Amino acid sequence: MAELSAESGIPVATIKYYLREGLLPPGERTSPNQARYGEGHVQRLKLVRALIEVGGLSVATVREVVRAVDDGTATHNVLGTAQRALAAPSPEVGEEDREWALGVLTELSAKHGWKFGPGHEVAPALIAAVCTIRALGHDALLERLDDYADIADQVAVVDLDTVNVQQSLDRIVEAAVVGTVLGDRMFEGLRRLAQAAESRRRYPTYRMPLSLQPPSA
Repeated sequence: MAELSAESGIPVATIKYYLREGLLPPGERTSPNQARYGEGHVQRLKLVRALIEVGGLSVATVREVVRAVDDGTATHNVLGTAQRALAAPSPEVGEEDREWALGVLTELSAKHGWKFGPGHEVAPALIAAVCTIRALGHDALLERLDDYADIADQVAVVDLDTVNVQQSLDRIVEAAVVGTVLGDRMFEGLRRLAQAAESRRRYPTYRMPLSLQPPSA
């Protein structure tokens, strides 16, 4: 176990906790006080750490995800389990606003070949965001919703390309969680940089005409 800890970078006490909670399969017993652990255990530890430390998932939820992995569940369904667990809580919206947003998003999803409905894990947060944008009067943003969806399609291709190179289901799920949580933060930073550059291009520094400048002392 000391070697497993050194290889994974996870303390022995934490590894023992994961074993007790059923998040890590036991090693091959070689003596009453010794067990052999392999590369699969290292990968599982990295997955569990990503789910807990990066994704912020509870131990119970992580147990559900790793059980799906161990049961041989289809990759798409395992990723769905992880994505549902990552969904953040969202504020409630009025029924009329909710129905309007649901209609807009359902139509958009159908156009892009996405599966979407009121029971989808992203529905509450997405509906709340669209309703808030409308309530604040930023209709121009909603008018470009299809453009944002096109970009989302492109990002999804990149996301899945990075996941697809992984060699095991543990690593695929780990990459998906890291890519979703930290990838969102990374993309947010890149978006800010791009916005700043576009802003400078569209709105160069304004210089007051000489005729309007105050006389020098």
